[in-house]
Amino acid sequence: MHEGTSVDYPDFAHQVAKKLEAGEADRGLLVCGTGVGMAMAANRHPRIRAVNCSDTFTARNARGHNDANVLTLGERVVGVGLATDILDVFLATAFEGGRHERRVAKIEC
Repeated sequence: MHEGTSVDYPDFAHQVAKKLEAGEADRGLLVCGTGVGMAMAANRHPRIRAVNCSDTFTARNARGHNDANVLTLGERVVGVGLATDILDVFLATAFEGGRHERRVAKIEC
């Protein structure tokens, strides 16, 4: 826990991304002030599809349509209750596959 201590958020984003790349986890969760920096850093890694969500609709579609595997949240943007709801939806939603598979494959360069 780093409450009140300034940290370099990319260090944490890279750690989570590397765990997913190594097969040590299927999904990751990253939190910073807005969630934006975490998403940007995590998305630098191959096969990482990090999404910054501030609502459950986006979380559901990010998983269902884009097979997002990292959720980023902004602790200055969403409250604890909403963050919990977003995380629950993100974890409970399966990738739909089908027509979305072709599109997800095009994300990888």
